Amino acid sequence: MPIAPSERHFNDRIGWLRAAVLGANDGIVSTASLVVGVAAADTGRGGILVAGIAGLVAGAMSMAAGEYVSVSSQSDTEKADLVRERRELQEDPEKELEELRQIYVARGLDRELARQVAVQLTAHGAIEAHARDELSFSAVNAARPVQAAIASAATFSVGAAMPLLAAIVSPTDRVILLVSASSLAFLAVLGALAAGAGGASRLRGSIRVLFWGALAMGITALVGRLFGATV
Repeated sequence: MPIAPSERHFNDRIGWLRAAVLGANDGIVSTASLVVGVAAADTGRGGILVAGIAGLVAGAMSMAAGEYVSVSSQSDTEKADLVRERRELQEDPEKELEELRQIYVARGLDRELARQVAVQLTAHGAIEAHARDELSFSAVNAARPVQAAIASAATFSVGAAMPLLAAIVSPTDRVILLVSASSLAFLAVLGALAAGAGGASRLRGSIRVLFWGALAMGITALVGRLFGATV
């Protein structure tokens, strides 16, 4: 009898999707805002491009470092909890078994069945059972610092390259208009793709990133206009 293929859920994508969307969105918004702000200060094309390239490089490195440190902290916490759980399993296995039983009772099993389930899962893999059901750890959501850092830096660079390319091909007197319009279009597509990958409304995803992107670019342009070349 053929075995049915395992189901794939949107939750399986949480790890890489969060880092990828955050990186690309930040790349577009921060670089476009920087370019628009510098252009609004009546800076020449050279200054605009230098600011955009510097923003891309600095932003990618910042995203990589930030994600690595953040996710490493999560990983350290998970490891510490697992070490403590292993120690408790060695020192008082009956107490740990009772903890599992109470968890399954709270989820709707009767007391006897809950104990049977706890005994069988403990025999199959005690630490795995406690990690999953007591600590709510899973392989899907496990912290992966290097993967998160690389994904964030790469997607930030791709996102930042879009408004930077728009600035390169735009006439100097139309940089603000063309970079803003193209960046908002990129954000709309990104929001729709990210929402679709996560099983959410594409329209809502687009509107959400468009609002914050437009707000960021608008405020930066205002600052550039107010403070002129000192920005």
